[in-house]
Amino acid sequence: MTILLSVTGFDPMRWRAALEAADGDRDIVLEPARSDDPAIEYAVVWKQPPGLLENLPNLKAVFSLGAGVDHIFADRGLPDVPVVRIVAEDLTSRMSEYVVWRVLDHFRRGRAYRAQQVQTIWHERMQPAAREITVGIMGLGELGQDAARKLRVLGFQVAGWSRTEKAIDGIDTHAGQDGLDGFLAASDILVVLLPLTAETRGIIDAGLLSRLKRQTPLGGPVLINAGRGGLQNEAAILDALEQETLMEASLDVFNVEPLPSDHPLWRHPRVFITPHAAAVSDPDALAPAVMRQIAAHERGEPLRGVVDRAAGY
Repeated sequence: MTILLSVTGFDPMRWRAALEAADGDRDIVLEPARSDDPAIEYAVVWKQPPGLLENLPNLKAVFSLGAGVDHIFADRGLPDVPVVRIVAEDLTSRMSEYVVWRVLDHFRRGRAYRAQQVQTIWHERMQPAAREITVGIMGLGELGQDAARKLRVLGFQVAGWSRTEKAIDGIDTHAGQDGLDGFLAASDILVVLLPLTAETRGIIDAGLLSRLKRQTPLGGPVLINAGRGGLQNEAAILDALEQETLMEASLDVFNVEPLPSDHPLWRHPRVFITPHAAAVSDPDALAPAVMRQIAAHERGEPLRGVVDRAAGY
């Protein structure tokens, strides 16, 4: 049985070594022997070339090497086999670290204090307590729920929004279009961890930003997007910052990556940018999870994290 490894933007040899270390009995190839290679039964991919998987007759499942799967569905030649999201504690923990870091930095006036340091200004800023701040998390999958729990431990009020109803202890949950306005109006800091689907593309627009809580203990609402770049309208974010509909933003993902050097987001004083680094996929941590899933599937056990194609996640 052969596994096809196809990645763009990652070092394929690191992933190949990690997959082989996790299970040395599997053959790992970086490309098919031919377009209809019958030996390939599983594919492990990140932004694979379009059409690569289309004619593989014995393909049983496709695994994404990251939390997102929109890059897989962008391939019009994708065969009708299960698509599986990475389900691994390491990836979840890394995302929660990023979310907690950015929430705390905005909450504890990081931008203002960095500016004061440059000017050698000694001035204590007013600081609300965590219990006075509501962090709203859009997207209550595994990543969103873990981040919510960790923010609750720090004392924040946490609200969550998802497409369908979810009940989570300690979290004020909202669902669907009917629940969106109330969720946004309660959020001092909005964290977006949604998948990218036809329904969510461009969801962070002027209309959504205008519905965020206006009077906040921080002086205005804050946006943190660590989901997908396609979720955000970047011109609308810049407009909201200029009009002070939005106080600050932390953005890890963008419509075009790398973010072009002449993009105005780079130079905006109230925007914090990271290069799609919120939750780095570590081969040594994630490869064993993939190989365990493949071994379990070969034993007849169901796959975990299978994507609902109709929903797109």
